[in-house]
Amino acid sequence: MNNSGLDSILKKARVPERPDDFWEFFPRRVINGLARNPSLSGRARADHSFLARWAWALATAVGVLAAVLAIHWNGAKTSPDVLASLKLVDETMAMFPHRVRAIVQDEHGLRLMLSEQGDVPASTPLYVKICDGRHCSSLVTFSGQEVQFAGQTLTVLADAHGGIILEGNKLLWSSTEPLYSDNHLKIEAKNLGAAAL
Repeated sequence: MNNSGLDSILKKARVPERPDDFWEFFPRRVINGLARNPSLSGRARADHSFLARWAWALATAVGVLAAVLAIHWNGAKTSPDVLASLKLVDETMAMFPHRVRAIVQDEHGLRLMLSEQGDVPASTPLYVKICDGRHCSSLVTFSGQEVQFAGQTLTVLADAHGGIILEGNKLLWSSTEPLYSDNHLKIEAKNLGAAAL
């Protein structure tokens, strides 16, 4: 059968006729069918939830990889601590607006911590590096964020004078004046300036 034969058959075919009230009651029949078989709608929600989480994990991994590759691709000279690059921070924030809670680099590589609600306020990124003599971890985050870092939960704050404060169960540290810290920790923190907000 050629195209002209198929066209003539399709032109002769008639659209199935439905009673006048079919479309009026169609939505109600679908809702009643779902109500009679709740496992059908629950399964669809579970499948959607799994796929959404999987998509977020994949998007996160691809985003971090793309940012790191962009730095290398452009020929930028990278230090062992790629988080010192404002370009990486800008590009990551552009990919996930109002979702980036922190970008962490440690002995396991780069990790991206995202907010599910997109509620991270636009503010200046803060860089923190903590070394315990054997291992170093660094992160870029924003004032007011609570992150798991260097084996403990830390709240990172920026003060009114441009200083950075770290507060945790076993740590209270300020970039302007070390208030309390384990003596074996070496901490460095700085304001990265205006990134793409």
